[in-house]
Amino acid sequence: MNEEMNGGGVGNEEYAAEKIDYVFKVVVIGDSAVGKSQILSRFAKNEFCLDSKSTIGVEFQTRTVTIKTKVIKAQIWDTAGQERYRAVTSAYYRGALGSMLVYDISKRQSFDSLARWVEELRANADNSIVIMLVGNKADLVDQRAVPTEDAVEFAKEQGLFFAETSALSGDNVDKAFFKLLEEIYGAMCKKSLESANGAEHLTALKGSKIDVIAGSDFETSEMKKLSTCSC
Repeated sequence: MNEEMNGGGVGNEEYAAEKIDYVFKVVVIGDSAVGKSQILSRFAKNEFCLDSKSTIGVEFQTRTVTIKTKVIKAQIWDTAGQERYRAVTSAYYRGALGSMLVYDISKRQSFDSLARWVEELRANADNSIVIMLVGNKADLVDQRAVPTEDAVEFAKEQGLFFAETSALSGDNVDKAFFKLLEEIYGAMCKKSLESANGAEHLTALKGSKIDVIAGSDFETSEMKKLSTCSC
């Protein structure tokens, strides 16, 4: 797995002459002011802006990476969490293969809203979407209002991956995004294999439980390996 960067959604010379194998749309959701835009900026451009304001409407950035020899452009969409922008959600979710569901570990209300966000995501997105639960602002240790154990339990109940990150320091941001992209790729390969093997009677990925990522010091654990393919 290589970690080449392409911030800001513009072409990277390193990839200019190289074929993009896949484009993965990822949506970032969660309440306002949990750090969604900062996580995106940290992953796409390795930047953190202390004067960041609430996102107005919708925007996206890209980063091109290599996963299992395939060149993948991650197209990451960010929208404001305020209720007044909820009208954009149908188009926002359309075509998304993965989602970052973000809450602020120092704001219990942002965690309590997660069930509604999961319900909205599953109502609007494809049923095979891969979801990563992210507890952001993990650097605010003394202000923690959401115990890690609560998040792990919620992730297990909902069948989500889980990680805690700090967009401020950058801790675990890349790991969380790369794990999400790897699992999207793995799920796509699994679906392709099932189709190739004539398993039309199976509904690919539907109802499959996604393991939880958890660990101290912002470390993510290894997941069960999904079947690989040449796709």
